[in-house]
Amino acid sequence: MKIIIIEDEKPAARLLKRRVEKLGYEITEMLHSVEESVSWLESNPHPDLIFMDIQLSDGLSFEIVDQVELSSAIIFTTAYDEYVLKAFKLNSIDYLLKPVDEEELKFALSKFEKQQQSASTLDILEIKKLFTTTQTEKKYKERFSIKIGTSIKIVETENVECFFSENKASFIHTKENKNYLVDFSLDKLEEQVDPKKFFRINRSQIIRIDSIKEITVYSNSRLKIRLSTFDDLEMIVSREKVADFKNWLEH
Repeated sequence: MKIIIIEDEKPAARLLKRRVEKLGYEITEMLHSVEESVSWLESNPHPDLIFMDIQLSDGLSFEIVDQVELSSAIIFTTAYDEYVLKAFKLNSIDYLLKPVDEEELKFALSKFEKQQQSASTLDILEIKKLFTTTQTEKKYKERFSIKIGTSIKIVETENVECFFSENKASFIHTKENKNYLVDFSLDKLEEQVDPKKFFRINRSQIIRIDSIKEITVYSNSRLKIRLSTFDDLEMIVSREKVADFKNWLEH
């Protein structure tokens, strides 16, 4: 049986390769992007099975299937959350959650050998629709619990004006002009809040759209932001984020 792996994270690809080969199968090729995969599949016989990561460095792997008429079976690999996985289960789509568990991998390969399911039985458009729909249904954090001494204060996300980091600590600034220390990094906070309402303007600040009071042009093609109450620090949209910020304002 010929098997290839399409995975943009090379350590994850190597780990999967080792585990597949440990079960007695051979990996004939490892590809790492949509562009590389399309090029290879257009010039080589298609394998029997493809382990295909959903999110690649240059786009979703569904774009590969849009461009190449595959004759291979597909097992998707994903690191996405429970909402996506639940949807995949309901639609009987084969997937493996990363990092790939050896027993689940063994079961998936055994199932494939028994069924010999061809790619033609998969409606890729439906899978793509399923994936994008479940992503938009992601639930964002509605409130934060803040420890203040021996007490716990609840701050509703609707009441947050911005998040900022200072001296390696992260803070919430509320519409009542109060700052509270939180136990999350800005990277984690960015994942937890609705991207339609919040935007990370630079490495240390995330702002809420309805708290913007004024936007002015700043040096080096950057923008300066004034919020309704926050004035502890300058708020500058970094140059590489200006285009995305303007697009965010309009959507």
